[in-house]
Amino acid sequence: MNLPNKLTMLRVLLIPLFVIFLLVPYFAGNGKYIAVIIFIIASLTDLLDGKIARRYNMVTNFGKFMDPLADKLLVCSALICLVETKQLAAWIVIIIIAREFIISGFRLIAAEQKIVIAASYWGKFKTTFQMLMIIVLILDIDQPFFRMLGVALTYIALALTVISLIDYLYKNKNVMKEQH
Repeated sequence: MNLPNKLTMLRVLLIPLFVIFLLVPYFAGNGKYIAVIIFIIASLTDLLDGKIARRYNMVTNFGKFMDPLADKLLVCSALICLVETKQLAAWIVIIIIAREFIISGFRLIAAEQKIVIAASYWGKFKTTFQMLMIIVLILDIDQPFFRMLGVALTYIALALTVISLIDYLYKNKNVMKEQH
């Protein structure tokens, strides 16, 4: 297993630790700070694995499959935890997770047709804002600026989620035409 794939697997293995520190009452108070550190480390592995894989020609089928899955597991786990801690409305999480399922299904259909759907800038912006939103919401700093920042990041992430979905579907509408 090459370095990018090890980083991807590290991201997956960090998810249970993240959830434990965020949700287990024993870690109440300081647990959220440890959870944020774990989340940031996991998020950085997402940035690194792709860069290393492309730069050193270490792209593998395992990485192509597992990297986006690890990303989805990390973000969806965090979002579900934020519903549990009552820091995020369930309807927002449902929209975000539904978008991930739709794009994953769309990519599966495209793959059957030997079409690769690359990540778009909208998708990358969406992921960045989702991760920033998650960090700010977990920290839950009780000051007006941070409260407003959390709300703003939530709605920006939500808007980018919908925009990136529309962008993917529009740019790749030919994939669905083949299904008739």
